[in-house]
Amino acid sequence: MDTKEIEQAIELAKQNNQKAFAVLFDAHWEYVYGYLLKQLQDDALAEELALKTLAKAFDKIATFKKEYTFKTWLISISKNLQIDHHRSTNIKGKLALTSIDKKHIKSLSDDNPSPEDLLIINQNLKALIEKIKVLKPLYARILRLRYFEEQSYKEIAKKTALPINTVKVTLLRAKKVLAEKLSEQ
Repeated sequence: MDTKEIEQAIELAKQNNQKAFAVLFDAHWEYVYGYLLKQLQDDALAEELALKTLAKAFDKIATFKKEYTFKTWLISISKNLQIDHHRSTNIKGKLALTSIDKKHIKSLSDDNPSPEDLLIINQNLKALIEKIKVLKPLYARILRLRYFEEQSYKEIAKKTALPINTVKVTLLRAKKVLAEKLSEQ
């Protein structure tokens, strides 16, 4: 993508255009992921922080200033997330993983809900459904597919015709919005 197309997508994204978010995501995923992978030397962590970087960028897109390049802004966000991650792992203490543990972790499927997923699933179902109904249709659909129909990311991507990474970021954003709505109770 050329600079003009990126600038147009940013302006549309500032107006909360979901297609523009997807365009920006697709245009910058490899760059951000590649940077993080080079820095961290850990595929899973690089992917996690790349997703968080892009999700945070989309949440804060209104604060993006044109005098910077979008890639530079994304790398700044990713550096801050790396620092936060480093601090949190130092606070918790480093756990030594054996090679067997690493193989086991990599063999886990994305079908297994995370603790955050389980918390959302176990919320008061009626209140949860009411809160989901007021979300954007795409957020509501992806949440419904993931938690009520127990679909994998790949299955959701196929049903929504979205790239799998876009599904992951959209689900992350939807969970964040849903958590905020649940905390308003």
